[in-house]
Amino acid sequence: MARIIRDMPNGPVPQFLRRVDPTRNMARYYTLSLQPTLFGEVSLVRQWGRIGTRGRQKIEYFTKDGEAVSALSKLAMQKLRRGYTGDDRSSPVSRSSHCD
Repeated sequence: MARIIRDMPNGPVPQFLRRVDPTRNMARYYTLSLQPTLFGEVSLVRQWGRIGTRGRQKIEYFTKDGEAVSALSKLAMQKLRRGYTGDDRSSPVSRSSHCD
């Protein structure tokens, strides 16, 4: 298991970001999290879309913890510069959208 995951008691804390502008009918979320892989690597999981929807997902794999943390930080900073703000909710997707 990757060192960064192992050293943190509950794993890395996901970053929940959101951007809401009612005048532009904009309600977006962006989630970044680090997850261990079965092969000792770290994956950077990105999820984004309109609040209340499942949105889209992209997963990138890193062999080094530092590279994954750096990529997460870089993406978070880009989103903050574009007007996203931190969000302390537990999930950016409404519970009803999980039911199929």
